[in-house]
Amino acid sequence: MKIKTAVIGAAGYTGGELLRLLVHHPEVEISYIHSNSQKGRKLEEVHPDLIGESTLVFTDVVSTSELDAVFLCLPHGETRPFLEKHSFGGSTVIIDLSTDFRNETNGFVYGLPEVNRDTIQNSKKIANPGCFATGIQLALAPSVAAGFTEGAALHITGITGSTGAGKKLSEPTHFSHRNDNVSIYKLFTHQHLTEIKQTFGQLNDSFTNDLLFVPYRGNFTRGIWITAYFPFSGSLEEAYETYEDFYSEAAFTHISRLDIDLKQVVNTNKCLVHLKKEAGQLVIYSAIDNLLKGASGQAVQNLNLAFGLDEKSGLRLKSTVF
Repeated sequence: MKIKTAVIGAAGYTGGELLRLLVHHPEVEISYIHSNSQKGRKLEEVHPDLIGESTLVFTDVVSTSELDAVFLCLPHGETRPFLEKHSFGGSTVIIDLSTDFRNETNGFVYGLPEVNRDTIQNSKKIANPGCFATGIQLALAPSVAAGFTEGAALHITGITGSTGAGKKLSEPTHFSHRNDNVSIYKLFTHQHLTEIKQTFGQLNDSFTNDLLFVPYRGNFTRGIWITAYFPFSGSLEEAYETYEDFYSEAAFTHISRLDIDLKQVVNTNKCLVHLKKEAGQLVIYSAIDNLLKGASGQAVQNLNLAFGLDEKSGLRLKSTVF
């Protein structure tokens, strides 16, 4: 019997990306797709690339019964009041893609599989990590866990595609602003830093390091590139062995001893990590697709874990490469 699921807030970028995965997931049946703004419209009218893939029609009615799982793709700050108004059964797996429950328990487990895989498998409430948070954590988690970063400020830069800002138009996401342009925002204050520190504290209870994060808006559509570095007295080989051991059972995070580039991961649920040692610093590059491993793909990965499925089910995707 297939997993009956619904997507709440299915008209945006993350909701659309979820639907692209779920309509082809071999173990999932989509019961309904929800949107207050698009009610009555066919799926293909809102997400034109899905023409011929489904006959689903958007509804503004929320049904909480007979669902095995529900994905919440609501804007940040709207999930908590939504769940206060709509009560799902205790057996329904809830996967929230907003920030609302990432930094506290309330019964939610933080859904970063590379760190919390076993807990996710036994959870009914999963808070999906943020996109920048995913790229940064996967770049630095093995170093934090091994104590490589002890006492050091962690310098991090990250550049994200325009889809990371959501579907609603604003000046920084407008083509005229974004094209042929790069800009910085939320210098050292990005909202994802809280959840990152939470995970690093879980991996190493002595972690108190400063995270000096410079986020960039990129002039491309999708993908995140992270560069992080800190002083390191060990060898590059020691670092590689530590990272390869940490991710030895990870389904989608891969350590590459060859240089990496962003297009290797765009349109996939992969994270690629590459290491260098220069000028006494361990330098880590990581690359993800912000809409997949940074959002909807990771949400499906968490669904698979919660239901005891093959972790890669519905996620065997090919990168764009060129």
